[in-house]
Amino acid sequence: MTRTTLFIRILAFAAIVAVIAGLFWLQNPAFLSTGNIRALMRHMSVNGVAALGLTFVIVVRHFDLSFPGVASLGAMTMGWLIAIGQPLSLAIGGGLAVGLLIGIFNGIAIARFKLPDIVTTIATGGLAIGFSYFYSNGTSISRNFFMSGLLDINDGRFLGLDRPFAILLGAALVGLLILNASRFGRAFYATGENRTAAWYSGVPVSAIVIAAFALCGLCACLSIVLLVASSGAANVSAGTQLLMPAFAAVYLGAALFGRPSVLATLAGTMLMSLMLNGFTLLAIPYYYSDAIVSTVLILAITCFDPRISGALRRLLPTRKETPA
Repeated sequence: MTRTTLFIRILAFAAIVAVIAGLFWLQNPAFLSTGNIRALMRHMSVNGVAALGLTFVIVVRHFDLSFPGVASLGAMTMGWLIAIGQPLSLAIGGGLAVGLLIGIFNGIAIARFKLPDIVTTIATGGLAIGFSYFYSNGTSISRNFFMSGLLDINDGRFLGLDRPFAILLGAALVGLLILNASRFGRAFYATGENRTAAWYSGVPVSAIVIAAFALCGLCACLSIVLLVASSGAANVSAGTQLLMPAFAAVYLGAALFGRPSVLATLAGTMLMSLMLNGFTLLAIPYYYSDAIVSTVLILAITCFDPRISGALRRLLPTRKETPA
């Protein structure tokens, strides 16, 4: 992608943000208030961290539908550890370990044993949801949350930023360094673009795919830590709200900037959070906002998938050159 093309895409993104923000502001001036912008950034942090992990899986041309269930199991694991009096650091580490281990399992099943990614991750996600019921028979867990300091993750500030947003920026920086500033990161793109050529070039393709799923599981559980810290309770349905916004953010960002990347995902997350926050502020029923998010996801996939966009271009009439 040339610098001119990138500059045009950035201008288009800025214009879209300005139009969406302007429309919501006209309907409710509180949309651009300091309090609402902070709420938007905290909401963006939860979905953004989950979407960052999913970005690695999309880059290697796979799908992971297990991360909402994995996030729920991570939330219940962390909640149970806090409830029995374990230190907060150990509880958070236990929740993150759940995501990492299941992600590694997904990666091995798909990369080593060649199992289909969609079926495999649906199955592991279902198992994760089932296991999450064991902690409290499906009831939410909130014991010792206030005393543990978990809520301070949502309420605290770091370098003048709300802590959830600072965590998102930190995760994005790490992801950016991995994907764009390291040989390891370039192997992700090489694997996604042409797996056979990457293998012959010495790229450990299976290890890269396993790493992508591991990062997806880890980020899913990190995002659920932020969500539980804001809600004050862990429950078995905690991760269900991550699926559509995360996929929509990744594909929308990829459609806007030409390919999936950390910065593209952040841009897609911002757009999705702007819309969802505006719908909430205007008291629009959730089923309308869900329908709009689903529509955005379909349009983004249409723009990003070369097979679909290529087919659409072939259907359009081509202009014939007229003789001089």
